[in-house]
Amino acid sequence: MALPKDFLFGFATAAYQIEGSPTADNRTPSVWDTFTHDPQAHHIADNSSGDFATDHYKLWKQDIQLLKSYGANAYRFSVSWSRIIDFTGGSTQTTDGLDPPNKAGIQFYRCIIEELVKEGITPALTLFHWDSPQVLEDRYGGWLNKEEIVKDYVHFARVCFREFGDLVKHW
Repeated sequence: MALPKDFLFGFATAAYQIEGSPTADNRTPSVWDTFTHDPQAHHIADNSSGDFATDHYKLWKQDIQLLKSYGANAYRFSVSWSRIIDFTGGSTQTTDGLDPPNKAGIQFYRCIIEELVKEGITPALTLFHWDSPQVLEDRYGGWLNKEEIVKDYVHFARVCFREFGDLVKHW
């Protein structure tokens, strides 16, 4: 049985599980950083975290070559909300009071997406893979505050659509 010509064969990852470099490009902690670094709780049997992971942040070009060598024509990956939006407090909020985009974080993902397209691999972007910004948890309770989280999530999604939508068609 042959697969249809438009069948997407690929792999999937989550930002927290592969990127590492948790403070590069002004990335701030996600709830997963907080969860895995809790010294009293021992949530993870070996006390590991995503601080290093598979070092995708530094090895992404090699990772894309691996995908290509495996015959992948698609790659689903999540982006870190905490890397896309600048929660450092050092930048001015947008006119509507939201945290500004993080240009360095956006550039990191833009380079990955451009390389995928160049290599004939269809990017499929996941906006949220359970790693919400810790600052939003601290600020207003995160997902427990529907009114505030929806505003922040829509802002994050709009930034992603604006910055990557010309190349990403699968969300």
